[in-house]
Amino acid sequence: MNSGIPTVDLSPFFAEGDEEGKRKAIKIIGHACSEYGFFRVVNHGVPVELMKRALALSKTFFDYPTEAKLKSGPVPGTPIPAGYSRQPERSADKNEFFMMFPPGSSFNVYPINPPGFRDVLEEMFSQFVNTGRIIENIINECLGLPSNLLTEYNDDRKWDLMSAFRYFPATERENTGVAEHKDVNCITFVFQDEVGGLEVQKDGNWIPVTPVEGTLVVNVGDVIQVLSNDRFKSASHRVVRQARDRHSYAFFYNIGGDKWVEPLPQFTTEIKEAPKYKGFLFKEYLQLRSRNKTHPPTRAEDVISIKQYSIRGQ
Repeated sequence: MNSGIPTVDLSPFFAEGDEEGKRKAIKIIGHACSEYGFFRVVNHGVPVELMKRALALSKTFFDYPTEAKLKSGPVPGTPIPAGYSRQPERSADKNEFFMMFPPGSSFNVYPINPPGFRDVLEEMFSQFVNTGRIIENIINECLGLPSNLLTEYNDDRKWDLMSAFRYFPATERENTGVAEHKDVNCITFVFQDEVGGLEVQKDGNWIPVTPVEGTLVVNVGDVIQVLSNDRFKSASHRVVRQARDRHSYAFFYNIGGDKWVEPLPQFTTEIKEAPKYKGFLFKEYLQLRSRNKTHPPTRAEDVISIKQYSIRGQ
């Protein structure tokens, strides 16, 4: 499967006895996380028919008139805008999206139409959480950490997020769907329709992530980069708009907002290596990164990134 990034079969993690298959997957993911920060998974546990249904329903929703979509807008005062939103005109990103917290969250705002949309979104969310736990355990093993260390550290699922996106067609003047960035969280899952447009940066070059139906694209975020003291990298990526609308979903496997993030002792004091980052509260970094969207800086050097916490000289 030549899709621009390494591909991993997760089926051994859903069955007993295939230890060789597990070892092969762990090896590929470890290499991908250190070299690319991105990989693709097949047989990942999220039903393909559910993914197709989710895309079809989000396309229907985004085709509604703006005033109908705005009825599902965010509740004032929420920490992150759950419900329907559209990027501000001044933003470099040109998309609209529907975001949700875990099912049952009081922050969630669901549209009445299309029928069945809420049920599909909630089922998708639950499936992504399950796959997120599997990938988290694999990353734990790839890094050689004590068993279940990441699972016990990251035990609060209330901050997970899922978004459906529509990216508008490119114009003659510009084609940015999402500007170049790195993800703030632990692990991100994406699936896109056949239009494509996702690109990942490696060695200074932009690699198109070709759409492959039924697969998930996975990338590690800044939290994993910091915890691993740069063993695994949060890769720069972007979405380039195409000649027609692009639809996709992203699931953000986060950590609790009050969680302290710093390089783990397994990669610092225990091996006499200096930490490359100062510690920080996840929610504080999340708020700083959110300002990149709500108050876009005029100068590129003012964009907040994980470099904010980098220790000089390391």
